[in-house]
Amino acid sequence: MSYDDVEIEDMEWNEELQAFTYPCPCGDLFQITRADLKMGEEIARCPSCSLYITVIYNMEDYQDPAPPAPPSIAIVAA
Repeated sequence: MSYDDVEIEDMEWNEELQAFTYPCPCGDLFQITRADLKMGEEIARCPSCSLYITVIYNMEDYQDPAPPAPPSIAIVAA
């Protein structure tokens, strides 16, 4: 069972870890990377204990943008 549900907006971006972090009661930090979010992961784990949190976020915000549609070609009959 998840220790807590945390909104991504309540987490901090840690440049050194290249991860979103949130304080863990053990004194370390729960961590989840952008790559994890991109893959649909929603669990941020603490590297020092067995606790984890569920991260609430909009998955679409971390997906690659859809490739542009090919240009349409108009065919004009002569």
